[in-house]
Amino acid sequence: MGDRHPYRARPVAGSHVWLTPPEIIQALGLFDLDPCAAPSPRPWPTAVRHMELPEDGLTAKWHGRVWCNPPFGEHTAAWLARMADHGNGIALAFARTDTAMFHEHVFPRSQAVMFLAKRPHFYYPDGTRATGNSGGPICLIAYGRENARKLERSGIKGALLTHHSVREAA
Repeated sequence: MGDRHPYRARPVAGSHVWLTPPEIIQALGLFDLDPCAAPSPRPWPTAVRHMELPEDGLTAKWHGRVWCNPPFGEHTAAWLARMADHGNGIALAFARTDTAMFHEHVFPRSQAVMFLAKRPHFYYPDGTRATGNSGGPICLIAYGRENARKLERSGIKGALLTHHSVREAA
C-alpha cells in the first residue's frame, strides 16, 4: 500500500484536548490520578491529582487508581502500555481491536473491556459539549480486578468483555 494507505489521507486532529464526558467519570467513581489531564482550569475533576502539560505524565511516577483518557492516535499505545504496567486503573480509547496496541496492551493484560453502546460526545476544555460524536467506537479498558468490577457496576451502557486469559489463535 505504501503512501496510499487510507489513514495517511486522514487529517490530524486539531487538538488532543478532549474532555471525557462527566457522566462517564461519575459512573466509574473516584480516581487518585489523571496523568494526562486537561489544562487548568478544567470544568470538572477527573481525579484527586491531575498531571497536565508541561508535566510529562507518561514518564512521571504513578500512584493509586488511575484514569487515563490519552491523546488518540500514534501516542495511545504508549499510554496503554504504561497503564498495563501500572495495573490499577481504567483507560478510554478507540476500540481498534485489530491493532497491535490491542493485541499487546489490552487483550492479554487487562481484566475487562467495555465497548460503549453509543459513540460519546467529548467536551472542549471550557466544558462545552462537542456537536459531533467521537467519530469511532470507544471502549473503557480496566486494569485490575477491582476496576473490572467498577465497570460492571457502573451502569454505563455497553458490552462488557471480561477475561482471565487470552491466547492468540493461529
